[in-house]
Amino acid sequence: MIDQLIKMIKSTGAPIVVGLDPMMKFVPEHIKKAAFAEKGETLEGAAEAIWLYNKEIIDKIYDLIPAVKPQIAMYEQFGIPGLVTFQKTVQYCKEKGLIVIGDIKRGDIGSTSTAYATAHLGKVQVGSNLCAGFDEDFVTVNPYLGTDGVQPFIDVCKEEKKGLFILVKTSNPSSGEFQDRLIDGKPLYEHVGEQVAAWGEQMIGVNGYSYVGAVVGATYPEQGRILRKVMPKSFILVPGYGAQGASGKDLVHFFDENGLGAIVNSSRGIIAAYQNEKYKSFGAENFADASRQAVIDMIEDINSAFEDAGK
Repeated sequence: MIDQLIKMIKSTGAPIVVGLDPMMKFVPEHIKKAAFAEKGETLEGAAEAIWLYNKEIIDKIYDLIPAVKPQIAMYEQFGIPGLVTFQKTVQYCKEKGLIVIGDIKRGDIGSTSTAYATAHLGKVQVGSNLCAGFDEDFVTVNPYLGTDGVQPFIDVCKEEKKGLFILVKTSNPSSGEFQDRLIDGKPLYEHVGEQVAAWGEQMIGVNGYSYVGAVVGATYPEQGRILRKVMPKSFILVPGYGAQGASGKDLVHFFDENGLGAIVNSSRGIIAAYQNEKYKSFGAENFADASRQAVIDMIEDINSAFEDAGK
């Protein structure tokens, strides 16, 4: 799957992933009105509003990008109806030819970790049938429990030819409380990066990149430069662009000399673009057109930064 991701990044010229992280405050009133008229002001109504919102955005941007990243918590808050919308969103994106990175940040041990991996990447035995659950192409994994928590995901990925992005240096302001702690003279995130590189040796694609990637926040460009060297075969998922403050110039160190090796995420900066002053002229009725323009602008910003850096 990592080779397919690289192929799609090359074909679109867009090393970006759109985070489908919907919240009700992002959904335009006309969408909510239609959903509530059909299903009421209920969890089912909220889930329907999210689905209609997602679908319209996907329809406007799928030809520009290689991948999407739905954050499962944004769907779980609406209970079972929300999870149904999560699954519908995953399947619809795949029908549109997009790679789906399930942002689930799971981390446990033994049979529990195996069950998480099966639910999101694998297949479960149901009588004489093998059935896929959510069926994403990649998922995010929290490595805090060590190899016991990660290896079950790797095992399922080997079976299904899918991939992982493991949290190494996250984009949030307080990430340094633990991740920057010095251990044997090096920050914890470097130790985790070394382990990610070691886990990744189990699965290397034809392009030289592992099926085991890493999450490193764009808000920490210097750490990105260090970790690019620590994990030379690991593809890096880079959150923190746009709404969290990072721009194209902060990203160049995350990529290799060929302009590959990373994929940059923007979530509300794209899906809620119509609420941004820059795109307000589109209006709420044309929210998805605003999202499309935000994607185009993001691609141009990153390509301009590459040109300035000589990549």
